[in-house]
Amino acid sequence: MKMELIQPFINAADAVLSQGLQGTTKVGNLSMEEAAYRRKGVAGMVALTGDIEGRILLDLEPQTAVRVASHYAGTELPESDGLIKETIFELANQVVGNAICALNDQGFHFRVHPPALVTSDEADKSSEDVEALMICFETPMGNVFMNVALRYNQRRMSDHAAAGR
Repeated sequence: MKMELIQPFINAADAVLSQGLQGTTKVGNLSMEEAAYRRKGVAGMVALTGDIEGRILLDLEPQTAVRVASHYAGTELPESDGLIKETIFELANQVVGNAICALNDQGFHFRVHPPALVTSDEADKSSEDVEALMICFETPMGNVFMNVALRYNQRRMSDHAAAGR
């Protein structure tokens, strides 16, 4: 996995989280994951297809998810509130959208799929045969984990190269 593909997602997550949570964020641990992903709590997945394919997972521990969703809602939410999941989806959309804009400016073309709630089974399937980078963002409301598994779509890239000749 190339850092030039991942860096826009790290930059976007840092910006979205620090602005949305109105506090400083710190990029904590970065690690490569080769085993199937094990979610921490409430996780949203956004799949990408096109020149680059793969998926981005945004994962918050249950207490962090409640604090973040309550912050956006402006009121304390119960742990069972559906707005928590929707908040995680919206954060994932913002992060991916900002990163995709930067990658589009570099000439890549994508289809961004709607976010989906990640169950443990879906997380296992989403990372088959793909190494992923796990990034922990330390925020005032708790840790936010982003798992990025992307690769170049070789067929699409060779089609672009042939068209450019």
